[in-house]
Amino acid sequence: MPENKNGNGFLPYALAPEIIHALDLLGYQEPTEIQREVIPAVLEGRNVAARSRTGTGKTAAFGIPLCEKIVWEENLPQALVLEPSRELAVQVSNELFHIGRRKRLKVPAVFGGFPIDKQMRTIKQKSHIVVGTPGRVMDLIQRECLKLAGIRYLVIDEADLMLDMGFLEEVKQIMALLPKGGRVLLFSATLDEKVRLLVDEYMADAVMIAPEPDAEEEPAISQVVYRADPEEKYDLLKRTLILENPESCMIFCGTREMVNVLLQKLKRDRIFCGMIHGEMEQRERLKTVDAFRRGGFRFLIATDVAARGIDFDKIDLVVNYDFPGGRETYVHRIGRTGRNGENGRAVSLLCESEERMLHMVEAYMGRELSVTTCPEPDEEATKAFWTRQRERRAPKAQKGAALNAGITRLSIGGGRKSKKPAWHP
Repeated sequence: MPENKNGNGFLPYALAPEIIHALDLLGYQEPTEIQREVIPAVLEGRNVAARSRTGTGKTAAFGIPLCEKIVWEENLPQALVLEPSRELAVQVSNELFHIGRRKRLKVPAVFGGFPIDKQMRTIKQKSHIVVGTPGRVMDLIQRECLKLAGIRYLVIDEADLMLDMGFLEEVKQIMALLPKGGRVLLFSATLDEKVRLLVDEYMADAVMIAPEPDAEEEPAISQVVYRADPEEKYDLLKRTLILENPESCMIFCGTREMVNVLLQKLKRDRIFCGMIHGEMEQRERLKTVDAFRRGGFRFLIATDVAARGIDFDKIDLVVNYDFPGGRETYVHRIGRTGRNGENGRAVSLLCESEERMLHMVEAYMGRELSVTTCPEPDEEATKAFWTRQRERRAPKAQKGAALNAGITRLSIGGGRKSKKPAWHP
């Protein structure tokens, strides 16, 4: 392998030069803790079951060795990645495409909410890694469109969420149809009983990986809880946003209905924002996620399921408008900020009826959270907030932009042949 002048930390894994080059352009210089444990295990041909929280570099942990192992010349898919949501399927497909870009790997995403005919045409072409939701993947298998004969790797991503959403039977059906001798890679935020039963049944010899972050690596997230009266909760949210004045913020609600209500109220007050929840049309959800990533608006209102696992860079503030109903949910939410060495802040609005849940979160985290009254923003803070709302934001640089540099895209129109008879002089 040629010498890498940047001293890329992935060099010891003896990856192909094309993979190393792509990692350099993506800015991946040093493997994270989970990558250091998962990459060698996959390269050695082991089954892997890993606990991985959001923001640990989990997708690259399985994506790098998968892209390394894929043989370009083979036409049938060699790896199948199952994701619990459509947004995650698109996100992971893009990530794997970037990693395998220099090897010219094809990584289609398949999911419901879009016409299946177009996805069938894509799958029938050369595909190396297929990323999809269990329902659509099973549909394509039953239509004899997605061929499994060449699959050597199955990735079950966000396994705990996938099982919570009722995909267990589809996952088992897919696993039963795969060729014998393939490798299974499972990733989950929690290795709870349901996930462990799946591991015991299908991956008895799996390497169990559950890295604990070092104290220095813990996200730098300052947390505060504001007492809230249900009747004045929206006004409290506005005061919070004015005081914090974030560049980029996620606001979590407990229900789809509340997401809708909050969006209308904020828009009425000329605070530009977007929303994602499970009842939205798929095209609109993907459009919203892309717009937020590009910096089209500062505030994204979301439910837990719709936002779980979706990767957003540089979130300054997370607001729990509705206090989460689960201990792990609180950790997942606030983990959206304070990532990649950045500082972050999490603000939770707490009604009296939710205090029991607060105590459960505190016991789970092993620390007390400060509960206080939200101060009134002064005139200077209010002016700064509304000034920022009127600012025109420059588009954020997108992941993979460096990979596109120097590449020219050609579009060739191939219209129908003319049915007119040939003209003879």
